[in-house]
Amino acid sequence: MTDQLHDQTTDESVGGAAAGRPVGHHGTRVDISERRAWSIDGFAGLAATIALMGVGVWAIVTGGIAAEAGDGGVIRLVLGALAVVVASLLMSALTVVAPGHTKVVQFFGRYVGTVRKPGLRMLLPLTTRRNVSVRVHNFETNELKVNDADGNPINIAAIVVWQVADTARATFAVEHYEEFVAVQAESALRHVAMTHPYDNDATEVTLRGDTDIISAELAAEVAARIALAGLEVVEVRISALAYAPEIAQAMLQRQQASAIIAAREKIVDGAVGMVDSALKQLEAQDIVELDDERKAAMVSNLLVVLCSERGTTPVVNTGSLYT
Repeated sequence: MTDQLHDQTTDESVGGAAAGRPVGHHGTRVDISERRAWSIDGFAGLAATIALMGVGVWAIVTGGIAAEAGDGGVIRLVLGALAVVVASLLMSALTVVAPGHTKVVQFFGRYVGTVRKPGLRMLLPLTTRRNVSVRVHNFETNELKVNDADGNPINIAAIVVWQVADTARATFAVEHYEEFVAVQAESALRHVAMTHPYDNDATEVTLRGDTDIISAELAAEVAARIALAGLEVVEVRISALAYAPEIAQAMLQRQQASAIIAAREKIVDGAVGMVDSALKQLEAQDIVELDDERKAAMVSNLLVVLCSERGTTPVVNTGSLYT
């Protein structure tokens, strides 16, 4: 029974890790989503605040004069002071939201919403605001040394273009979302690089030959890892890709050998076609009759001439063909 419970717990832990859920401790993640915070046009609020401040100052001044004259201006003084205090609170509720930025609003530690509309805005008094940029960010990962699917060590780096989609999650779900996306991007890059070969002769997807496919796969991998922080990926591109220095020379020789073999195959195919055409034309036009042995000698000589890397020096036969 204990073993079954242990196996079930292990399966749930593995499934939770695969799905991006907390493993080993339930309810530890901050589950919060962005919502709109209350706000009004800041210029209207500023006009109302100035008017209230003016009324308060006027009430204090006239109340003080009435109190000195013995006309009972105490109530006016209290009302004027209260108006000044309220005007001060309203003045503190004014904030400026720049284009491409937002204000995450908290009221005594409680998240009340996010203001995305740019300009001068008036929010709830006694609130704290944190500026969160929703502009597009980009950074280049460190050049990582990993083993590809064939086990060859390679150096790889990528440029990740991202932005904040949910300001509440970016603020409260993770500690520092800039560091979070950097670490997760390198982790995803390492995982994708290990699942594909750098280059080979097969038809499978390779890191060097299928950059668009690799970039799309890498973007999906990074997006899945940073979604819990309210971030989204705009684009991911590989910026550096090369064999590690310790095997770079050997891999270069392998690539050169492959290129030489491919070129030789093409040269031989062309030479065989030319020899076949020459023999057929000689037979069709009855220029000369050759037995099998002479044909073999002629084919050998033509292939040597056509496939040689250097120019050959012909030997002119001035005697009989059979001597």
